[in-house]
Amino acid sequence: MAAEVPHVVIVGGGFAGMSAATGLSRAKVRITLVDRTNHHLFQPLLYQVATAGLAPSDIAEPIRSILAGQDNVHVRLANVTAVDLEARTVEVSTDDGTPESMAWDKLVIAAGARHSYFGNDAWAAHAPGLKTLGDALDIRRRVLSAFERAEWTTDPEEREALLTFVVVGAGPTGVELAGAIAELAQRTLKREYRSVDTTRAKVLLVEGTDAVLPTYTETLRIKAQRQLESIGVTVRLGTRVTDVIADGVALGDTFVPARTVLWAAGVQGSSLARTLGVQLDRAGRVPVQPDCSLADHRDVFVVGDLAAMTQADGSPVPGVSPAAMQMGQFVAKAIDRDLGGSERGAFRYVDRGSLATIGRSRAVADTMGLRFGGFTAWLTWVFVHIWFLVTFRNRIVVMTKWAWAWFTFERATRLVWAPRQRERR
Repeated sequence: MAAEVPHVVIVGGGFAGMSAATGLSRAKVRITLVDRTNHHLFQPLLYQVATAGLAPSDIAEPIRSILAGQDNVHVRLANVTAVDLEARTVEVSTDDGTPESMAWDKLVIAAGARHSYFGNDAWAAHAPGLKTLGDALDIRRRVLSAFERAEWTTDPEEREALLTFVVVGAGPTGVELAGAIAELAQRTLKREYRSVDTTRAKVLLVEGTDAVLPTYTETLRIKAQRQLESIGVTVRLGTRVTDVIADGVALGDTFVPARTVLWAAGVQGSSLARTLGVQLDRAGRVPVQPDCSLADHRDVFVVGDLAAMTQADGSPVPGVSPAAMQMGQFVAKAIDRDLGGSERGAFRYVDRGSLATIGRSRAVADTMGLRFGGFTAWLTWVFVHIWFLVTFRNRIVVMTKWAWAWFTFERATRLVWAPRQRERR
């Protein structure tokens, strides 16, 4: 396309970035979408990869494949390291480490969020979080390896520690992880080991506040906790983690020996936000204007989990995938309106409800004014997640695997695989 056509640079190929790119499919712009990975990830099902229910390719699709039919988009596999607002450039680094500047006329920053250990970054080595496919594969390896080691140890205390799984944080990710691990131990693995009884595994869900799923209504919080406890998850509320080491986790003055600790307690904005030179909120997110733009920089938009925006009623726009997609779609329209000389308007988040699954046939739902739990909520969760998967192939594969797992209790991808581990012959 001609060089005088406005250049829109989109940083990040997640829900917000992809929605912005596809929303500009008919606009007279040239788009460069930059991401450090080559795939778009359906993060709501990432825990299924971590717990051996799905394969990575079931919930991820190459960005180039998704955008293949959109001629005004170029995809760049690189890491954006800094933004220069005055020079109107972003600094990118490719795989070989070569730095490069890329100029933009409109910039959409959808760099997402990362794990937050609340100032205790040393815990990350012993309590991995769940944000990427790499994280999911690492967690899968840790969980399955714990059962393998428990099978062969002769030390009763070590076996108990290996069969103790601690999930820190009782938001949707923590609840889903805890429920999936409990079902893995109680159902899938119980006939496959000879020396260890996997049904004796302990799954401990730790939450610093006084409820699981704290953003849900009280009725659904109670339902969720009861469903978790019905499948063997021990819920510890009002409990703070004070230390995490290789041997376990300290909960206040109590130390729990556990070889597998998983972190789902908090997130913070991408480190890219710090290069903008603006005041960030406590979670490292970027405060934005009602049109998702950066204050004093009308051509710079921040969307998705990295954006800190307050709604008309004073509540924050939640860091969930529907909000990210809506922000991306709004910004695409705003850019298109800029080109046509019309007003952008203000972003308004439309909350279509919340869903969280707890395990087989168990979930809670708050949607369309209805609040319910159990099998009906689980079916709703299943169909919503299948519907929003990126490709038809993903939908068919996931639906087939879930149907098989529901009837057989099998989890199809129980492979213990360590990245960069050299095979021995």
